[in-house]
Amino acid sequence: MRPEKQYLVEEVSTHLAKSDYVYLANYERITVDEIAELRASLAEHDAEFHVVKNTIFNVAAQAKELPDVSEHLTGPTAIIIGGNNPSGVAKALGKFFKAKEKVEVKVGILDNKTLDAAQIEALAKLPGLESLRAQLLGLLTQPGTGLVRVLNAVPQGVVNVLQAKVREENG
Repeated sequence: MRPEKQYLVEEVSTHLAKSDYVYLANYERITVDEIAELRASLAEHDAEFHVVKNTIFNVAAQAKELPDVSEHLTGPTAIIIGGNNPSGVAKALGKFFKAKEKVEVKVGILDNKTLDAAQIEALAKLPGLESLRAQLLGLLTQPGTGLVRVLNAVPQGVVNVLQAKVREENG
C-alpha cells in the first residue's frame, strides 16, 4: 500500500479507536455550512464528523475487526464517532437529517454489532444517558423506601391502637 493511503488508513483507524460506535452517513448534496452546523451539534455530545473514502474505511474497519459493512460503502460516506452517548448522537443525527432531508444514515456499528437505519432511529428515541441514570437511581431507591414504610407501619399501628384505647377510656 502506498504511504499516502497507509497514512489515511491510520488516520481513520485512530478515529475508530476513539469510540465504541460508528455511524456511516451519506452526505450527498449537503453544503459546507450544513456540515459545519452538523459538526457543531455533534460537538455538544463530544462526537465528530469525518468524510472518508469508502476503500480506506473498509481497510481500517477490517484491521479493527469491525463487522463487515462493505455493502453500505457506496457513494459519498462520512463517519460519525466519539463521545460516550451513542443514543444522544443518534438523536442529534436524526434531528439534523430530518430537518435537511438531504442526508441519511446508512448503517451503524455499536459494540461490534451492525445497526441498520431503523435500529439507529430506535436508539435515537431512547431517553438520554442522564435520564436513564435518574430512572435507574429511582428504581434502586424504591425497595429501600418500601422497606422503611413497612418497618414504620408496625410501630405506627401500635401507637394508633394505644391512642384509640386512651380515647375510649377518656371518652
